[in-house]
Amino acid sequence: MLGKSARESGPHARRAATLGGWSEPDVDMLDLGSTSATLSTVAHLDNLSAVVHIGHPAQPTPELERTLLSSDRSLMLTSAVAVPSEWVWVGRTAEATGVAIVDESGMRDCRHALRTMGVSPHLVPTTTSVAERIQLAGEHGTLVVERSATPAGFQELPGSAGLQAVPLLWYGLLETSTLPGFDSPAQVWLAFGPRDDHRGSLQQSLGVFAAAEIDLQHLRSQRSQAGPHVFLTSFTCASSAALEGVLAEFAARGVEHRVLAVLPGHSFSPGPDALTPVWSGTEVAVP
Repeated sequence: MLGKSARESGPHARRAATLGGWSEPDVDMLDLGSTSATLSTVAHLDNLSAVVHIGHPAQPTPELERTLLSSDRSLMLTSAVAVPSEWVWVGRTAEATGVAIVDESGMRDCRHALRTMGVSPHLVPTTTSVAERIQLAGEHGTLVVERSATPAGFQELPGSAGLQAVPLLWYGLLETSTLPGFDSPAQVWLAFGPRDDHRGSLQQSLGVFAAAEIDLQHLRSQRSQAGPHVFLTSFTCASSAALEGVLAEFAARGVEHRVLAVLPGHSFSPGPDALTPVWSGTEVAVP
């Protein structure tokens, strides 16, 4: 059985399941409620997996990292796939320019493109029915929906081409799993927490990665109710033997740790969102 959270786009999740080989085409997926409820159900129901939006294999979404680390330790992401965006902007007529009704997953994926297009979004829960969305849009309003879910009587608007700027969407397969063995490179998400928070404690933990010649692609800190900070990482690992070496070294140092994902592959294109930094000036004033 395969499910998804109620907040996730059905067409995109089903496409991911097909492309990833996680289910047969056009198989209905179970709606499992909130993200937390989805993880809890997968952990406690045999033979159930879930398709979840992950951000990017090299740069997980903070919300998913937090929820995973707070969930049952048996849960792990075991595969990832990129899905072309199906989002379109539609209206009753080609001249429709009113507020755009968009759900949570649509806002997550399209917010930057909508801002660039100058579209005014009105956010609704993903569980909002099509009829309710049409009623909210009114006579001149518009909708942001998946192309395959375009309601009868609506047409794609000329400005919808702006949504082509939405990059590929990354989804992962969440299931109960033990640490898999692998001989080819895989993307690993690893959370760890030093035994105590003292000066140099993070440096000592990062030294474990350096000694294993692992280059971290993602590092984020998070306060913990169980003590000092925890740190969430993503990196390419050559083999399960190399990963087990890191975990053994952490265990020897008393560093708590947990593997959240092992995603086969080492080149996940396109890459995660990038920014153009504007650094402070380096010129030194001469008196």
